[in-house]
Amino acid sequence: MNKYVRALLATVAFVAVLLVVYYIHMRHFRVEVVLYATILDAFIAVVIVAGAGFALRAFNGLNRLELIQLVLIWLLGGYLFAISVPTVIDRSLSFYILEKLQQRGGGIREDAFRQVFTDEYVREHHLVEVRLTEQLQSGTIEIHDGCVRLTARGERLAGFSRFYRKNLLPTHRLLMGQYTDALTDPFRDSRMSSDYRCQ
Repeated sequence: MNKYVRALLATVAFVAVLLVVYYIHMRHFRVEVVLYATILDAFIAVVIVAGAGFALRAFNGLNRLELIQLVLIWLLGGYLFAISVPTVIDRSLSFYILEKLQQRGGGIREDAFRQVFTDEYVREHHLVEVRLTEQLQSGTIEIHDGCVRLTARGERLAGFSRFYRKNLLPTHRLLMGQYTDALTDPFRDSRMSSDYRCQ
């Protein structure tokens, strides 16, 4: 059999194994962060398919460089899946809007969306708990005596994201019919309704 056909069949096997491993992991095991868990699933799928491929001599004819490239393609594909499907669906406000519209019979008044987001979205998706858990698992925050504080790593990431936002996000972005730079500095007109800072 042609080595490229073998590589293609092995890639199809990788996708199938990844989906099975992902399903089993998400349904039957504990998950701290969906993104990290899905990336782990991709590594597990690579090990399973590569191990089976070597055991069955399915990679005969592929040289070492081609094998490395094939494994890298699988890892990149697994990462792409992790970012593009479960993480987007888990975190996406856009999908939430579509699901909420469907739940409410297909339509919601435009002037009610702020209320939907503050009264329903935060509660239904456990937004605060999920995001704090992700940040704790990522090592960017720590919580002591009811105070959430940035770690050194969190400080660096916040600095990077602020720099990127101010300098590399669109300054003419369409928001409800108008082009604006509002999202390059969302804190521009920020006000605390009460002083919630840690002492």
